[in-house]
Amino acid sequence: MPIRSLPILLSAVALGFSAQAVAKDAPTSATQTIAVPGLSKPADILIDRWGVPHIYAKSEDDGFFAQGFNAARDRLFQIDLWRRRGLGQLSEVFGPAYVEQDRATRLFLYRGDMQVEWNHYSPDAQRIATRFVAGINAYVDWLAKHPDQMPFEFRKLNYAPAHWAPEDVVRIRSHGLTRNLQSEVARANVACKANLADDTIRFGLQPAWQTQLPEGLDPCLPKDLLKVFTLATQGVRLTPESLKGVDVDSTRVAAAANLEETMEGSNNWVIAPGKSTTGRAVMANDPHRAYSAPSLRYIAHVSTPTLDIIGAGEPSLPAVSIGHNGHVAFGLTIFNIDQEDLYVYELNPANNSEYRYNGGWEPFSVLHETVKVRGGEPRPVDLTFTRHGPVIYVDAEKHRAYAVRSAWLSPGMSPYFGSVGYMRARTFAQFKQSMMNWGAPTENQVYADTKGNIGWVPGGLAPIRPNWDGLLPVPGDGRYEWAGFWRGDQLPSSYNPKSGYFTSSNEMNLPPDYPYRERKLGFEWTNGSRHARIDEVLARLDKVSIEDSIRLQNDMVSIPARRLMALLAYLSSNDADTQAALNLFKGWNATMLADSPQAALHEVWFTHHLGRAFKNAVLSKASAEAMGAPDTDVMLDTLEHPQGSERKFGEDPQQAAAKRDAVLRDSLKNAWTDMVKRQGPNPQGWNWGQLHHNLNAHPFAAIVDEATRAKLNVGPTPEGGSPYTPNQSTYRASDFLQTNGPSFRTVVDVGNWDNSRAVNLPGQSGNPDSPHYRDLAPLWLKGEYFPLLYSRKAVEAATESRVHLVPGK
Repeated sequence: MPIRSLPILLSAVALGFSAQAVAKDAPTSATQTIAVPGLSKPADILIDRWGVPHIYAKSEDDGFFAQGFNAARDRLFQIDLWRRRGLGQLSEVFGPAYVEQDRATRLFLYRGDMQVEWNHYSPDAQRIATRFVAGINAYVDWLAKHPDQMPFEFRKLNYAPAHWAPEDVVRIRSHGLTRNLQSEVARANVACKANLADDTIRFGLQPAWQTQLPEGLDPCLPKDLLKVFTLATQGVRLTPESLKGVDVDSTRVAAAANLEETMEGSNNWVIAPGKSTTGRAVMANDPHRAYSAPSLRYIAHVSTPTLDIIGAGEPSLPAVSIGHNGHVAFGLTIFNIDQEDLYVYELNPANNSEYRYNGGWEPFSVLHETVKVRGGEPRPVDLTFTRHGPVIYVDAEKHRAYAVRSAWLSPGMSPYFGSVGYMRARTFAQFKQSMMNWGAPTENQVYADTKGNIGWVPGGLAPIRPNWDGLLPVPGDGRYEWAGFWRGDQLPSSYNPKSGYFTSSNEMNLPPDYPYRERKLGFEWTNGSRHARIDEVLARLDKVSIEDSIRLQNDMVSIPARRLMALLAYLSSNDADTQAALNLFKGWNATMLADSPQAALHEVWFTHHLGRAFKNAVLSKASAEAMGAPDTDVMLDTLEHPQGSERKFGEDPQQAAAKRDAVLRDSLKNAWTDMVKRQGPNPQGWNWGQLHHNLNAHPFAAIVDEATRAKLNVGPTPEGGSPYTPNQSTYRASDFLQTNGPSFRTVVDVGNWDNSRAVNLPGQSGNPDSPHYRDLAPLWLKGEYFPLLYSRKAVEAATESRVHLVPGK
């Protein structure tokens, strides 16, 4: 559908974002019958009391059509925004401020042969995507005839949602989550300004590994090298420039723009029947994603005579990536394969349109495209590529160019779309075979079936680097080339482990006998503390109940805090503030509860004081200044074992321990002073939740009045947890605002499907006036769930409203 012909410079009246204006979006009727062209036979969508749509169709074609229709019905603005961001079409509706981001995003679109792309998924993948987007388009067409039902975001910004093409589902790649490019640049920065060996303080490599500077690499890189890559992979930030003529609080916009959507991982586990109180297998999963309103995940149930799947996925994709099909349950966490490389090229001094390759000069490939701009003339943009990938920076003065090679730009690498393959699996062998078609993000997939089998199958393509490890940029002159991919049976796996369970939390989980020196999958893994705590609890329990899994997903015990408390237990101080801090910590169980004064002091100490003090104590000034926060495990290991050679506290045991203790005492004193400034002199009044908040922000949050913002945002609310607790909470260091965590959680009772549980923060709907926009937030905040109903009988009993779809003309 074309953009409406509306004034480009919108008046303050036209965009008077008020709560009253939003309130005009009345909830839809409890019962609807909608005639929809493109549907072959009637289909029903039963929405239960928690907002979960249960779609019943006579065929898979109609089932995925109805799923697309319903996704648009609940989340149209969200998926339209995602599509425009991914395709580089933001300027068309938001104006010239987004041309640079559109150009950046277009660099990372899949641009290969589309038939080759479809062939890398399951045989019916193209048909499924085609039917899904046909459903989205049918709802867009229905809205054109019922403009009063248009989501308020489109009406306030005066544009209409676009039609989708099937290839839109798979061409967008820049939201694939797994990143190593930034770490390559950070490591090069340490090598440039200080000592490469010191980088192990910034990021401890696993398995143990010593990287070397690639031959021919100058590690001193341009300061703004990653600007284009960051633009290409970040979300949409609405700014004053995008809404001409509207008075916007630029402070709020700047704050929103600085919100880092850092992905810290997820948890999952599967329990065998012999270790389960139910006598059946159990699958639990809580992926950790950026918090937002609406949620990044969407729960749906698609039931046809040949397929019956339920669970969560991206609302812009067909099928589900986490859930079950009535035979097997599946869940995922990031498996940290290194899929990215930064290539550095020497430019031809006589012709900057060529770069050195294999002893000669090779021309760049340049695509000339046009970006449509609302309120202005179309802007021409040039997209430049080398044989390895998109060029993100050119330093004409130094005759250098920089490009990204990424596995996720290869065919078959559309994030999460590989789930259309394993959604039909009924055995572990079938599931494992289907994972051959999974490309991105790289995942730990766990499996449990009704016969009592459990398993683990990592998925993703791992580049084969014959002569380097992928940890630093490399010259792009032909000396450093990939030689295919490790995949499938070349990756580790597990089936019915003797322990009776398997769990993953993005930790380094390569088996001890895995040939990692030959198959260098990656060396940069997420901190293993969440995994350690989950494994500790599961190993301790003789039998694990559904309720045990729920409690474990909400567990707030921090292993790093426990390790630090053990170090502090033997310390004392003549300084009153330091001793007061030590006294406050005595007897604390390292649980990050929202109302805990100890948790507040610990996180302020850990985040703002301890890491800096440690870094300054064990590194040269140049190395300390060249890196950010130290690696948590490296820091804790060094604090626990201070005696050592280079980059430790010294060789003499007594002097090393004394230096370590001074770091602990001095940084703790500074943290105490910090807490007094933040929450007053009485530590009994300190509270972690007063510092640490959960906020699910709507994309309009920075550009609306306070009343409307309160209607659109869900939160802020006090919250416990930390980056290292199973109930994971990544937060901004500047103000402790949660940026991501387990907004979706599920525990699946395999075989007794109606006894499965789930929660999706803040709710299922994207309509702020819907009762399902924020209704799940109270459950989530209390660590509670709703039943993820599967049988038709149970669904009917919990049905709140129905949408009856009939074929239309």
